[in-house]
Amino acid sequence: MTASGNPTTAEELRGAGLRVTAARVALLEAVRDGDHLGAEAIASEVRGRVGHISVQAVYEGLHALTAAGLIRRLDPPGSPALYEGRVGDNHHHLVCRSCGAVADVDCAVGHAPCLTASDDRGFAVDEAEVIYWGLCPACSTTRSS
Repeated sequence: MTASGNPTTAEELRGAGLRVTAARVALLEAVRDGDHLGAEAIASEVRGRVGHISVQAVYEGLHALTAAGLIRRLDPPGSPALYEGRVGDNHHHLVCRSCGAVADVDCAVGHAPCLTASDDRGFAVDEAEVIYWGLCPACSTTRSS
């Protein structure tokens, strides 16, 4: 633990049962510093931090971090996977149909109506993934001009 009581990136990796490597530290920090980044953008950021890393190593690292619950993978239909560092809550996303911008949106206040399926078909639902589609403010302004 650091003096502030927050675990270091290396401690988080160890706590999740992952081996600590410079690449994994850089991957986790790049995802957390970014905003819904794709694998290519993450690879570029990691290369700026640690030097060469293959795209395959980036994908393997992202898979390990996602499986450990340290990052979250978002799969907007028709787009490459995106990764974010916001985990452990039930937030959703807004996606612009025009430019692809992605923004977080919190779940409804109070009880989580999005967790109540009209027919759960026997599933024990513990999470819902909702994507709201539309136009971001910049694209809405451009289209109305």
